[in-house]
Amino acid sequence: MQRSCCNVVFDMGNVLMSFDGMEFARAFTECEADAVLLNDALFARDSWALLDAGVIEHDTVRRIAEDHLPMRLHPALHACLSHWPELSRPLEDVCAIVRDLHERGFGLYLLSNASTRIDLQLAGCPVYPLMDGRVVSGFERIMKPDPAIYRLLCERFDLAPSTCLFVDDNLDNCRGAEVAGMRSFHFADDAAALRRAIDAHAQACDHA
Repeated sequence: MQRSCCNVVFDMGNVLMSFDGMEFARAFTECEADAVLLNDALFARDSWALLDAGVIEHDTVRRIAEDHLPMRLHPALHACLSHWPELSRPLEDVCAIVRDLHERGFGLYLLSNASTRIDLQLAGCPVYPLMDGRVVSGFERIMKPDPAIYRLLCERFDLAPSTCLFVDDNLDNCRGAEVAGMRSFHFADDAAALRRAIDAHAQACDHA
């Protein structure tokens, strides 16, 4: 039975799945200097955030990145843009927590700043099928830390914000969740601390 009175909302990048632009860039280049160039032109530019916001398309991101790279790196750029999701790895300690929460009947949700190609990355996430719902910025054209995107999640899935613990590796995103009425946990690669925060959240929900 789903424990809808107690919910945990997970970010994806560096919470459920790894996201490291330099690691991805290295996989498609032959030296560190070229990896830096590729990362700077693709993942580290404002255009990547605009892609996640759903206001520009992948072709625009590609064109902007090409303008900031020598032509010899354009094939690497195209390969990276198409195939980086295949290199994103599950964070196994967090995935183990998700499996445990599913067994315990918690409501589980995904809230991610990501593009409309998010499913390419989620194909490698073993616990994504356990999620009860998701909200993705690229489809909604709202991004964390805007409180509106957290409220949208709650409205769409009929959740009281106070029953939700939001987990993200970005502190600003955690603050946005709190403005929307959720509890938050700033994840810093410490699964044990995350378990403690979830247990405390569950106790607070039980006594609400």
